[in-house]
Amino acid sequence: MEQTFIMIKPDGVQRGLVGEIISRFEKKGFSLKGLKMVTVERAFAERHYQDLSAKPFFNGLVDYIISGPVVAMIWEGKNVVTTGRKIIGATNPADSAPGTIRGDFAIEIGRNVIHGSDSAESARKEIALWFPDGPVCWESSLHPWIYE
Repeated sequence: MEQTFIMIKPDGVQRGLVGEIISRFEKKGFSLKGLKMVTVERAFAERHYQDLSAKPFFNGLVDYIISGPVVAMIWEGKNVVTTGRKIIGATNPADSAPGTIRGDFAIEIGRNVIHGSDSAESARKEIALWFPDGPVCWESSLHPWIYE
């Protein structure tokens, strides 16, 4: 099974969307393997977004992520990276379809509620960074009702 990293950003936490977002991934059939609420330090945020460090919006993005608590999660399931990105919606909420998290809850790119790994490789790196002890190992009793 594939794993992905999902982070509810400070605006999503402040707006009380944590339960709604978790519910969407659970209802799809994915398994939650790691969960923590943290206030991110600047150096850690800079490491997380290091691939964007040359972009003009980098400093603003870091300031935003450290502005309040975030909820970091590991989700597991078949094609969870690709499907998770579909659940989240396009980076620009204006391009996100209704029914996606960003399509339903965001208006501006700078306040787009959620982050999701964009590839299996990114997921491995992000999970290792945010969850150095790894995921919780368990299997839901619903597994045989979701997967053949």
